[in-house]
This record gives sequence, C-alpha cells and structure tokens, in this order.
Amino acid sequence: MEFTKGHGTGNDFVILPDPDGRLTLTPERVAALCDRRRGVGGDGVLRVVRAAKHPDGAGQAGEAEWFMDYWNADGSFAEMCGNGARVFVRYLVASGLAAPTGGLLPVATRAGVVRARLDGETVAVEMRRPDLYDAGVATLGGLTLPGTAVDVGNPHLVCALPAGLDLAALDLTRPPGVDPALFPAGVNVEFTSPGEPVDGADGHVLMRVYERGSAETLSCGTGACAVAAVALRDADRETGVVAVDVPGGRLTVTIEPDSCWLAGPALLVATGTLL
Repeated sequence: MEFTKGHGTGNDFVILPDPDGRLTLTPERVAALCDRRRGVGGDGVLRVVRAAKHPDGAGQAGEAEWFMDYWNADGSFAEMCGNGARVFVRYLVASGLAAPTGGLLPVATRAGVVRARLDGETVAVEMRRPDLYDAGVATLGGLTLPGTAVDVGNPHLVCALPAGLDLAALDLTRPPGVDPALFPAGVNVEFTSPGEPVDGADGHVLMRVYERGSAETLSCGTGACAVAAVALRDADRETGVVAVDVPGGRLTVTIEPDSCWLAGPALLVATGTLL
C-alpha cells in the first residue's frame, strides 16, 4: 500500500490514495498507521477516494470529484478537518489527480463540499461560517474554564484563559473534562490567550488544542476558525481577519458574512510503501 505524509502547520496526516474505494480501512488499522512508534505516525488518516465511490460522498459527487475520507488517530471518524482538507488539496494537485477550475477546487467532506485555492505553499479552504451556539465549561487539573461552544462542521469549545495564566504551562497530556450533555459526540477544546497586534489582521490569538480522537496536536484548522469567530465576537465584529498562532505555526482566518476561509502552509514531506 502506497502512502504520502503531509502536514499543515504541524498537523500531520497519512495520505492513502484509493481512487476507486477498494481499500478496507478499520479503526484498528487507522490507529496502527497513526502510531508514532510502531506505524507511520500522524494525527489522522486522509483516504483519497472519488466521491462517487464512497457512501458518505456519493451525494456530493455532482459538486466534487474527490471525497476526503478523514479518520482521527484513534480510528474514529470526524466530520471535518480544516488542515486535513488543505493537505488533501495539496496532494490532489501535486499528484495530478485534480486541478483548480477558475482558481478553485471543490472537495467533498462529511461536513459538505468545501472549496480551496492555492498560492505557492499556501492552501486556503472555504468552509461554513462558524456558529457560536452555546456556553460551556472545560475542567483541566484544578482549573474550571468557561468557554463558547462553536460548530464549524464539527464541535469545538473555545476557552479564553484568564490574565496571569500561561498558555504554554497548561498540561494537555490528559483530555479536558466537558459536559457530555452539551457534547454527546465529544468535542475539540481550544485554549487561547491574546497576541500582540499583527499587520493586516483585525485580531491575533495564541491557541493550543486538545482534539477528540487525537489528543493535543500542533494545530487544528477548524479550531482556529472557531477561535477566530469568538475573537471577532468579543471585539464586537461580525467579520474580519484573525491571525491564529498555534505551536506548529500561523494560520490566517478570514470570516465573511456567509463563509470562513482558513489559510496557511500545506506541505507533502514523504512517500513510502506500507509493508
């Protein structure tokens, strides 16, 4: 089985080409692939399959040729992965499987069709506008942190740290506690601190994330979108540009009246054969 390794701001994925949907993936196989000591290692698996050949993508085949079959590192499914979508698009173009039309390339996902555009190392994907729909609480060690529940096609809880609490000092080796009634399918939890002003941005936020199914990762694209939406709300803005710094680098989120663009580097770093 051939594979490619790619990442977006350190959020890394094992990419499996399977155009006709013949590959059998199981949670156990995905978890083994993502094991950083016994497998290839990654935050998740991206299976590259034609939308018409996958049951979750067939309904979108009229809008997008390719379906992003995304799996978390523990073998569970996720509705959407922003960085995964950016890396997926990079792979489609680099491998010659697809090319943008009119500057845009559509991709089918479990959260619907997203559109992408490429500019050098940068890949930007257009997703749904984040929906801030409730308040929640995360517990971490002895901390109880209020947050905002956000839907970006997948669930997020964005918790701003109080002044004096160092973002880098948080222990994210264990999952934060959340309300299972509010998040019955689990949730990605983002912890944030304000950053210094950045030229060309309406806001700047520092972020760490604990992703359901993958633990702490160096970056989370949909999480950055959720964080940006909360930052703009707190600044009494409906739209704007927010720079989101994650341990793996910087993502730029542009929230428009009806959509959200996530932009940043997306790179392919290795190819190989699974034994």
